[in-house]
Amino acid sequence: MSETDWSPTSEAVAADQRAAYDAMRERCPVARDGTGAWTLFRHDDVVAAALDPATFSSRVSRHLNVPNGMDGEEHARFRALIDPYLAPGAVARLEPRFRGLAARLVASLPGDRSVEAVSELGARFAVRAQSAWLGWPAELEDTLLGWMDDNLEATRSRRLSRTAAVAERFDAIVRSLIEARRRAGADAPDDVTTQLLGERIDGRPLSDEEVISILRNWTAGDLGSIAACIGVVVHRLAVDAGLQERLRGSGRGGDELEAEIDEILRIDDPFVSNRRLATVDVEVGGRTVRAGERVVLNWTAANRDPRVMGDPDSRRPAENALRNVVYGIGVHECPGRGLATLELRVAIEELLAATSAIELAPGADPVREAPPRGGYRTVPVMLRPGPGRPTG
Repeated sequence: MSETDWSPTSEAVAADQRAAYDAMRERCPVARDGTGAWTLFRHDDVVAAALDPATFSSRVSRHLNVPNGMDGEEHARFRALIDPYLAPGAVARLEPRFRGLAARLVASLPGDRSVEAVSELGARFAVRAQSAWLGWPAELEDTLLGWMDDNLEATRSRRLSRTAAVAERFDAIVRSLIEARRRAGADAPDDVTTQLLGERIDGRPLSDEEVISILRNWTAGDLGSIAACIGVVVHRLAVDAGLQERLRGSGRGGDELEAEIDEILRIDDPFVSNRRLATVDVEVGGRTVRAGERVVLNWTAANRDPRVMGDPDSRRPAENALRNVVYGIGVHECPGRGLATLELRVAIEELLAATSAIELAPGADPVREAPPRGGYRTVPVMLRPGPGRPTG
């Protein structure tokens, strides 16, 4: 292979990310792009790198990133601090509130015109659920939705100055919430955000920068991620009437829906990649990655590797569950996996319960998301009301 093997911004990638990554996985599974970064496309290589944080460091950002951008003992200490907030028991207690939010949102959606699944359903539910979890005021909804739109456009632009400006806006929102709680003192609401302000690390209080970074990781990334996941799942249901009907008949609270959602996201993974930094010279797939070079773990390609998954487009939730890396793997596996799973399940359950059919809207084709994001930018659907459960 030549010094530059591929371009992650090429026309082929922009036209069909999954097809482009599938082709690269077979043609050049460890590929270098024009920036000098290496991308790993095969499942075995991606998993091996993710499970070797000593060789493939997560300390890739110039900015504080708690805990995602940390390694070793430092990462372990901060994960021990935040994991209780995302433990199964803590997440389970949120289900009634999330279900009420989802039911009310679905009931407000029209049944006589197309609904855009990513923005009208996914983004709004993500903002409401995250705000309810963190204790943020409902009045922030439009501000957060506007920020999500701007953040998506900044990400698509790939301009560091633009993404930095959007990130600063989000940090300002979080800082205002922190300052309000500090002014309230003992009268501050007893919610997750207030509790986080009382945490200590290494015997000292968390700094404002650390609190903001944790809340940024919990919120800024998750809002867009939940919206993207809902878009992918709703699209799959709209084009697979048999699956839709079977899941609608399974009722609420079953493990089957969670397994199906994970498998749908494996097939069409909206979380394209994560970055790493090589700490030593290492050979991967016959290529030598030098210490200090950037490495990209392409989850989308790994999740569609036929050596591991068989036919990548065949839905086999039970068989593929243990190999599915939608939420990553290893010490940096997404700490919010349980929370995201609950949000997605509840949103889809309430959508299925309120409808008799979900169909793609005629005359308005879904639009794919642009790299470096995956999934769909828009998924226009018609929601056919169920008996006694009219939408709108």
